[in-house]
Amino acid sequence: MKLGVVGLPNVGKSTLFNALTKAGAQAANYPFCTIEPNAGIVPVPDERLAVLTRLYDSAKTTPATIEFVDIAGLVRGASKGEGLGNKFLSHIREVDAIVHVVRCFEDENITHVEGSIDPLRDMETINLELIYADIESIERRAARSRKAGQAGDAAAKAEADVAERILEALNKGLPARSVPLSEEERAIAQGFFLLTTKPVLYAANIAEGELGREENEMVAKLRAAAKAENAGVLVISARVEEELSELSDEERLEFLQTLGLEAPGLDRLITQSYALLGLISYLTAGPKESRAWTIQRGMTAPQAAGKIHSDFERGFIRAEIVRYDDLIAHGSMAACKEKGLVRSEGKEYIVQDGDVVLFRFNV
Repeated sequence: MKLGVVGLPNVGKSTLFNALTKAGAQAANYPFCTIEPNAGIVPVPDERLAVLTRLYDSAKTTPATIEFVDIAGLVRGASKGEGLGNKFLSHIREVDAIVHVVRCFEDENITHVEGSIDPLRDMETINLELIYADIESIERRAARSRKAGQAGDAAAKAEADVAERILEALNKGLPARSVPLSEEERAIAQGFFLLTTKPVLYAANIAEGELGREENEMVAKLRAAAKAENAGVLVISARVEEELSELSDEERLEFLQTLGLEAPGLDRLITQSYALLGLISYLTAGPKESRAWTIQRGMTAPQAAGKIHSDFERGFIRAEIVRYDDLIAHGSMAACKEKGLVRSEGKEYIVQDGDVVLFRFNV
C-alpha cells in the first residue's frame, strides 16, 4: 500500500519524506526540487511487538510496513500541464492515499511559489487541480456510458448514473469521495480511477518554535476546512522530525523531553496513515519470530491467513485466536487456554486488530 506525499513546492514535503524514510531525497529552497518520485518503506510503530518478542524470546521481530512516495510539487494549472502537472497527476494515480503537506509557518528565508503564506489557498490549489483532472476524465467516461446505456446496456446505464452524480459534485468543487454511494456503486466508481476518491490526511507543517504551543491561526483554519471534507489533520514540524531522525535513541528521547513531546510526530503520521488506508495488524509470535501482519479491515480469517502463505488460505481449517491483552496478562497461550480465553474461529470470522493468531491448515 502506497501513500503519496504531496503539496505545493517548498512546503516541506521532501524534508518530511527524508525524516520518514531516511532516503536522502533532495530538499532545497526552489520549486520542483523533486521531479521523479522517491519511495521508501517505513515500519509501522507497534509496541506490542517488542512485548511479544520478550515474552517468547523471539529470534526476530518483524513490524508491519507501508510505503511513502515523495511526489513532485504541484502548482496552479497542473491539470492543464503547468509546471510538472502531468508527471504529478500520473504519479498520484499510482498511490492508494494522500498525505497533503500544507505550510503553516512564516519564514522569509524559504520562498513560496504564490509569494505569501495562506494554507487555505494552498489546500484549495491542489484540491482543485485534482478535481479539474477528474472532471476531464469522468466527462469522457460518462458520455461513453450514457451512449451505451441508451442502446440498452444495463451495466453501462448504471455506470453513467454513478459518473453523473460524481460529476455533479466535482463541478461544485467537491471531491468524488464526498458523494454517498452504495457498496455496488463504490465498486463502479473504483473503475473510474479518480484522484479525488483517494483518502487524504493533511499534515500541517509548523515551525520548530511552535511545537507544544497553542495552535496558530493557520492550523486552526486548515483544521476547519479539513473537517468540512471529513479529512484529518496532523500537526507536525518537518524540520524537527528531520533532526530527530538523525539522533540516537537516547538523544532522541532527551530532545523530545526538551520539546515537551512524548513521541516523534512521525510515529503519529505513520499510524494515522496506516489507519487512513483501512489497514490493521494481526500478530503471530513464537521463538523464531514475532511479527505484525498487515490486512485490510474486514478481512476474514482465511484471507488473513493468505497473507502468510497462499497454502494457509487454500487449506484453512481454523484459527486459534487470543486477544493481545489477554495473552500478556496471563503470560502464555497455555495459560489463556486454561482460562478459556483462546477461541477457535472458522472461515467467517473477521480478524481484529491485535488478534494473536495461530492458523491450522491442511494442504
